[in-house]
Amino acid sequence: MDLGLKGKRALVFGAGGGLGKAAAMSLAAEGAIVVAAGRTPEKLDATVREIELAGGVAHALTWDVKNIDVIDANMEVAKKLLDGSVQVLFNNGGGPPPSPAQGQPVQAWHDQFYNLVIPVIAITDAVLPDMKAANWGRILTNASSGVVTPIPGLAMSNSLRSSIVGWSKTLATEVGSSGITVNMVLPGRIATERLKFLDEARAKRENITVEEVERRMKGAIPLGRYGEMLEYGDTVAFLASERASYISGSMIRVDGGQIPCV
Repeated sequence: MDLGLKGKRALVFGAGGGLGKAAAMSLAAEGAIVVAAGRTPEKLDATVREIELAGGVAHALTWDVKNIDVIDANMEVAKKLLDGSVQVLFNNGGGPPPSPAQGQPVQAWHDQFYNLVIPVIAITDAVLPDMKAANWGRILTNASSGVVTPIPGLAMSNSLRSSIVGWSKTLATEVGSSGITVNMVLPGRIATERLKFLDEARAKRENITVEEVERRMKGAIPLGRYGEMLEYGDTVAFLASERASYISGSMIRVDGGQIPCV
C-alpha cells in the first residue's frame, strides 16, 4: 500500500530516541522528509544518520520544546531545512516525574503544565496557518494510556496529558474543514528508555526486582509482551498518511490490548 507520504514534510519532536525516533524513522521510510527535533544534538545526529543509511532524508534541529520563546525562530529554520512548510507535525515531549495525586506542591503542577501542555498548543498554532493555506495537514500528539485508564503513581502525567485530549478533540472540530486531521497516539508499554525508567522506579517503590515488574506488566498485556518501537512508529506513519484522511479527533491505542476499557 502506498501511504502517499513521499515528499511530505514532517517535523518530529523527541526524535533523538524512544517514540519520537520511532516516528521519525517510520515517516522517513515512507518517503517523508523529516526534521528530527530534540534537545540533544548527538542523539539527533544519530537518528539522522540512521535514516540516511536506510535511504531516507532527514535533518537535525536542536530544539527544547519547553522554551516557547524560540518557537518562531526555530520554525523558520525547520521550514528552510524542509524547503517548505510543515505538513506533518508530531508533538512529543518528556513526561513528568512519577508522583501521587496528593501532596504535590502547586508550583510543581504549574511547572509541569508549562513544560508538557503549553508547548504542544503553541507549536501547533505555529504550523496551522500554512496547513490551512494548503488545505492539508496532519497534527499528531503522543500521549499515554493513562489518559484512558490512569496509571498508578503517574498522577501528573495522567492529569496533564488529559488536558491535551480535550484540546486535541476540540481542535479537530475547528480545522477539519481545512483538510487537517488531528489525532492522538496512546502508547502502552513500548520498549523504550522511558519505560525502563518507569519499571525501575516501580521496582524501587514496591521493593521488588525489575524482572518481577516486567513479569507482572507483561502478564497484564493480552499479547504478552512489550511493544516494539517500530510498531508504534508505523502507526504514526499511517495516521500521517493520505490513507488515514478520514480519521480525526481520535485517540489511537498502541498497547497490545492492555487498556482494559472499551
